[in-house]
Amino acid sequence: MHPIFQKTLGGLSKEYYTRQFLFGLIFPALILFVKMQADMPGFSLILMMLINTALYPYSRFVYESIVGFIMGNNVFIANAVMLLVAKLFTMALCWGAAIFIAPVGLAYLYYHHSKNEAQD
Repeated sequence: MHPIFQKTLGGLSKEYYTRQFLFGLIFPALILFVKMQADMPGFSLILMMLINTALYPYSRFVYESIVGFIMGNNVFIANAVMLLVAKLFTMALCWGAAIFIAPVGLAYLYYHHSKNEAQD
């Protein structure tokens, strides 16, 4: 694998990528279910869903990094239903905007892995 791809697309652990990828499949499944009730989805919709689903783990990585930086190690007690609704909303936001958010995560992963490689 080319070093650029290894540092960016291969920059997340397999477990993290797989977990986030599986969660990211929720949204195209819902969209396809609704769309197929009316008519067949178009090629551009399917292409957009494939791209967003593949990039969702990197988008989620950016979101979790920002929230982790802002929140630190604080623990909040919240209503479970409210927390799940908020989590679903942030997941939908990260999936829908993955094509725009993921490049930030990919750039950071490239920088991080290049820096670590230079130190070794």
